[in-house]
Amino acid sequence: MDLSYGDLALKFTVGFIFMVLQINLFGKGNLAPTNAIDALQNYVLGGIVGGMIYNQQITLLQFTMVLLIWTLIVFIAKFLTNHNNLFKKIIDGTPKLIVSNGKIDVDLALKNGLSANDLSFKLRQSGVNDIRDVKRAVFEQNGQLTIVMKNEENIKYPIVLDGKINQDELEILDKDQAWVEEKLAAKNLKLSEVYLANYIDGKVIAYKY
Repeated sequence: MDLSYGDLALKFTVGFIFMVLQINLFGKGNLAPTNAIDALQNYVLGGIVGGMIYNQQITLLQFTMVLLIWTLIVFIAKFLTNHNNLFKKIIDGTPKLIVSNGKIDVDLALKNGLSANDLSFKLRQSGVNDIRDVKRAVFEQNGQLTIVMKNEENIKYPIVLDGKINQDELEILDKDQAWVEEKLAAKNLKLSEVYLANYIDGKVIAYKY
């Protein structure tokens, strides 16, 4: 079957429109992916557009419907990750403390797919020559390693994200949810009203929706 350049142009146009819509509807995160959904959004959308555009057996309507279905799936997944802590942990994961005071948690590193070679490479990238000098090394959701040396202050992670408690950070601070809610109540805030909150210099800094 001869390639129809008119049909090809229409598919390119529809694909371009859906790419722009997804970027603007779901945020610019997929331009520099920081989590699994942003990365998958790029891979699958690129695969749909690239794989179907030259297939003459797939009509423009079918092509559009597939893009609509994928957009709906991404929307539902993003909604759930923003409103359900369990789903967010399953999809995005959480930061993992791989190195603490110069000691590697080998089991945790391997559980998260971080080989010794990968860890050594990431440490070298950050200019770390002796792992004993590392105070904390956190394996982030996007696969990057955040390193704090022993002569540096700990990085402060948010205690509240999108109206949900960040349990991992509370464990580091040795605090609980009741403590967070008490601090927020002193500011006449409820947990569900907080977009983001940090604990800095003994104070809770909160930002409302």
